[in-house]
Amino acid sequence: MGEFRDRIQNYIREQARPTEKFGHQPRLYALTLQIGEGQTYDDDVVFAAAWLHDLGVFTGHRPEEPLALANWDNTAYAMAKAPGILSNLDFPAAKCPAVVEAIRTHQPAGIPRTIEGEILRDADILEQLGAIGAVRTFCKIGRDTRFPDFTSAAASLRKALDNLPQRLHLSSARTLAQPRIAFLQALLSSLDAEAGAALY
Repeated sequence: MGEFRDRIQNYIREQARPTEKFGHQPRLYALTLQIGEGQTYDDDVVFAAAWLHDLGVFTGHRPEEPLALANWDNTAYAMAKAPGILSNLDFPAAKCPAVVEAIRTHQPAGIPRTIEGEILRDADILEQLGAIGAVRTFCKIGRDTRFPDFTSAAASLRKALDNLPQRLHLSSARTLAQPRIAFLQALLSSLDAEAGAALY
């Protein structure tokens, strides 16, 4: 295992702001290992893509002005920056295009062309479901223009529950999704029961 893995992790640890954004990367990579079990793929590519795919959402990398942020393409930013960063961290140059390709299709609307892309995308979808998905959404309330209040955050989770599970490509990911789906269903039902129309 190349020393570049430690260098990539250390780089992201330094760049991830707000600090809670750092947790997404190690969780995501751990999910890729579960999803990819039994598959033939390049784990170096998945590792690098998992750690670098969200570079464009970090404070200091994204714009802060609201209008510019609303039109910001964080995936394009990560794709543009990844090759130079990886080169500086001694990642194998021949694998950089595959990393960029996996980053390109990591969002739910993406259509992966490679197994590495499928694994990364499915893992990223799983991170938007379950307890982790709820925590990641609720912690953005008041800090993200998409989530001014609890109601908007809950609506986002309902949308995720309605749309994301069927976007999973690999059977291993669909299996891993089941308890996350059940948790999110229970959470949203409890919010409705406890708050009704007064969630705010």
